[in-house]
Amino acid sequence: MSEDLQQKNTKLAKKLLILAVLMFGFGYALVPLYDVLCDLTGQNIKLESATNSEEVFAVDESREIRVEFITSVNESTPLTFRAETNSLKVHPGQYYTVNFYAKNNTDQALKAQAIPSISPGLAEEFFKKVQCFCFTTQTFAGKEEKTMPVRFVVNPKLPERYKTITLSYTFFDRTNIIEN
Repeated sequence: MSEDLQQKNTKLAKKLLILAVLMFGFGYALVPLYDVLCDLTGQNIKLESATNSEEVFAVDESREIRVEFITSVNESTPLTFRAETNSLKVHPGQYYTVNFYAKNNTDQALKAQAIPSISPGLAEEFFKKVQCFCFTTQTFAGKEEKTMPVRFVVNPKLPERYKTITLSYTFFDRTNIIEN
């Protein structure tokens, strides 16, 4: 092989190595970038900030808000997942508990994380979960079934224009993800 061709190959190998390092760095930076994006948009409030304390509100019995519960699983997550109640009429300021059901459809152990979303997004700051299976990664033994509660309250300061709030969860398989 001529020296000119060998120099070109060495130069190409160095460029490819640099590209691979940059791609790895970008992938590694995605989590902090996602956190910044979520902070800027106010969506999907960080789960670590959740608290188990129940703030006391004056119950507004003159208002009813419909809270809908929607569930889904990521296509690669082998779970059956559903809300035991599809919707509930709630009085702002009163605490409610609803249960969700999940079953591992495989014989293997499974770790999964539920990611919540609240719609409309502007109502999110008025919807407070004090107990939720989404706060931690769930571990399922093979074929294990679980009933998982969510305890929540709608702040009475929710503007009158909101008549329906939708709480949705999507479960993602985290079995093969290395935790820090």
